[in-house]
Amino acid sequence: MNARLPLLAALLGAATVTTQAQSLNTAKLDSLLTSLAANNKMMGSLAVSRAGQVVYSHAFGSAQLAPNVPATPATRYRMGSISKMFTAVMIFQLIEEKKLTLDTKLATFFPQLPNAKTITINQLLSHRSGLHSITDDEAYLGYLTQPKTQAELLAMMAKYQPDFEPGTQFKYSNSGYIVLGYIVEKLGKQPYAQALQKRVAAKAGLKNTYYGGKIDPAKQEALSYKPGPDGWVPDTETDMSIPGGAGAVVSTPADLDRFLEALFGGKLVSAASLAQMQTFQDKQPFGRGLMRIPFNGKQAFGHGGTIDGFQSSAGYFPDDKLAVTLSTNAHRYALNDAMIGVLNICFNRPYKIPDFAAPAYVPTAADLDRYAGTYASPSLPLKITFTKDGTTLMSQATGQSAFALEPVSRGVFKFDPAGIRAEFAADKPMFTLKQGGREFVFTKE
Repeated sequence: MNARLPLLAALLGAATVTTQAQSLNTAKLDSLLTSLAANNKMMGSLAVSRAGQVVYSHAFGSAQLAPNVPATPATRYRMGSISKMFTAVMIFQLIEEKKLTLDTKLATFFPQLPNAKTITINQLLSHRSGLHSITDDEAYLGYLTQPKTQAELLAMMAKYQPDFEPGTQFKYSNSGYIVLGYIVEKLGKQPYAQALQKRVAAKAGLKNTYYGGKIDPAKQEALSYKPGPDGWVPDTETDMSIPGGAGAVVSTPADLDRFLEALFGGKLVSAASLAQMQTFQDKQPFGRGLMRIPFNGKQAFGHGGTIDGFQSSAGYFPDDKLAVTLSTNAHRYALNDAMIGVLNICFNRPYKIPDFAAPAYVPTAADLDRYAGTYASPSLPLKITFTKDGTTLMSQATGQSAFALEPVSRGVFKFDPAGIRAEFAADKPMFTLKQGGREFVFTKE
């Protein structure tokens, strides 16, 4: 699950404004999204809904390149882990139907999995099961494009040692939600795709939400891309037999807004079940299928998702009856930063459109040679290696793919897709990694 430039970013925007959103600065939203696409920072689609009505919808960039197909508000995107909200909703529906409880043990369904006699549905929902996530294994990158059966994936999960004893810690696990998807199928006696349509899409009035398959541009499905040396290049395409209930849903931003409105409007689960989904432990942002998303004193609930070159973020502010979803199929600018800009505009807060002009600074070969090397920090359990590739500084962390850093000024480099900034000391073999408001000092080995 991952992300690089169209030589020509085709822009197509469609904005709908109702009297309920007269204060929404649609021109400023247009400017932000247009700038992201025009500067090859992002391609995707944004939908803003208020009190059940779409008040803004704008697609930017392309759904497909070569041949170029401009994105529209009807373009469908792989939603990645946003799928977990749908899975959690169906699990709570089954609980309401008395077909299981939060305390039901995993062994009831899959006794072959580690700690199955101890792991509960509650722990699977809240990422506290200890089941090792298959996506954390390096081997995952070798088979993610190949179809896998339920039996094959369960056999893989059964081989991993648990990350911890059930209920004792929190660790995000895609395996847990893949298994929850299988439980939906077992108890409902139908494939996940059919359950999704019957239990969620039909009830919420979702016309563009379904279990994904091989990407088909003829169905208005977007392809995903990542940054290449001369533009956007195609990203991998995960076979959707693998992510299942953890990440296989395809949808549009407007449909995701509608889903969140239906969820908080009582159309999908009871108020008691919704409250359970919004139960958070140990200051973690993850509840049971929902994340809490704070924004300047306000609170939204929703989820984010990443798969291949797709990234999405969906949130609902109950107090404002506002739903906002941003979905992308290419990015080299942090989705979180884009969403912060969108929300600032939606709530009429001061916000300046970023200046994406290319920096005039070009690092010297001598400087790149000095920065090259492997660095370690006592604060993080990974090492970062920098290498010179022509006039570009490449970075690679332990167990991750290499990526190109963008120069800002002498000794300062950035990687916008992850909000990373690396600042090298002028007189010492060390650098400071800045990300998400935190700083870590790394020293060359």
